[in-house]
Amino acid sequence: MKKKRGFSIGFPILKGTLLVLLLLLISASWFKRNQLTILLTGATNSTSEVVQDPSEKTFYDDPKLSYSIEKPIKQWNKKRSDWLKLHPSFAASRDRILIVTGSQPTPCKNKIGDHLLLRCFKNKVDYCRIHNCEVYYSNVLLHPKMNSYWSKIPSIRSAMMAHPEVEWIWWLDADAVVTDMEFKIPLERYKDHNLVVHGWSNMVYDESENKSWTGLNAGSVLIRNCQWSMDLLHVWAQMGPLTSNYETWGRILTSIFKDKLFPVSDDQSSLIYLLSRQRRKWGGKTYLEEGYDLEGYWIASLGKFERLKNEYDEMEDEARVLRRRHSEKLSVWYGEMRERYLGGKEKRPFVAHFTGCQPCSGDHNPSYKGDVCWKEMERALNFGDDQVLRNYGFVRKDLMKSSVYEVPFGYPRVEE
Repeated sequence: MKKKRGFSIGFPILKGTLLVLLLLLISASWFKRNQLTILLTGATNSTSEVVQDPSEKTFYDDPKLSYSIEKPIKQWNKKRSDWLKLHPSFAASRDRILIVTGSQPTPCKNKIGDHLLLRCFKNKVDYCRIHNCEVYYSNVLLHPKMNSYWSKIPSIRSAMMAHPEVEWIWWLDADAVVTDMEFKIPLERYKDHNLVVHGWSNMVYDESENKSWTGLNAGSVLIRNCQWSMDLLHVWAQMGPLTSNYETWGRILTSIFKDKLFPVSDDQSSLIYLLSRQRRKWGGKTYLEEGYDLEGYWIASLGKFERLKNEYDEMEDEARVLRRRHSEKLSVWYGEMRERYLGGKEKRPFVAHFTGCQPCSGDHNPSYKGDVCWKEMERALNFGDDQVLRNYGFVRKDLMKSSVYEVPFGYPRVEE
């Protein structure tokens, strides 16, 4: 009877032990399959975390798949989805952005060109550090014929393939400057769209005198990482120097856009042509953003930055919560808080694009007199940089000077 009683007491323990062992085996199998990938609720940002690649084959293992803009890619949505299933930590966030930008592979002719481009790059890195995005900078031509403004298309296409974890590619020209570091791109607004550009419908779609090759600007473009975008990039590239029809497209575009001053095919007028002539195919998934400066012409910001700086200081003087010192990582939260106090006041422009300035070559538009381009670029860069420096305890005394001073507690209201 004692043995029987002992067995009846030990059996639940043995059963529990076996259950624990079974769970351990299942867990070990899961971890082996996922290569010890740590599941996160957000983006993978830790530099100490190493995400290994499972042994299962993906599109990267297909020898026929090409990164070249000349060869179309098919079933990209499935390829990308399959990859994300094998790398679940990257699938957690659907709002991940990669900024893609770049410049020519050779040194600048303009003596301050390299300095300005370095500062423009720093500006984008600063924005991404605050908003948890990443930057890819290219200074090579991924296709020898696709140079100048056409180089963006091969770069965007390759970035999509190199980063299947990224939902949005944000192409930003090298001479574009972020001037509102707190502003968060309203991606929810674009949930039904694949392409976002700053532009005006009447200048893009209307067949009238309003139609213009400046109806949108291709210097700042948000494009979703999907098959639709892959198809658009391929068709768009066919209107450039990649094909023998390049000169023909130049004549066609010049005949359509009466305000187009040069006879060659360019990326911007080509995109407008595709959107307007094939609106059902491309226009329906394109969002022409007029609500904020996804790309703002720099001339429109002349004389604004000092005034805006003073107005924002006045706002903070009235709102104690905005004067509070805080971590740089909380800048976006404070930016949203600031919206409540803006009221009808003018907002900081999001992006100032120095189109026509050509900071690297120095061959700016002749209508821009003297060194106005370089001075205004410095002003815009310092305006954005001051917003960054503020979190590090310093600001500039003057937007046209590099000297800084320590921000007193309670700035801009110095409390006794």
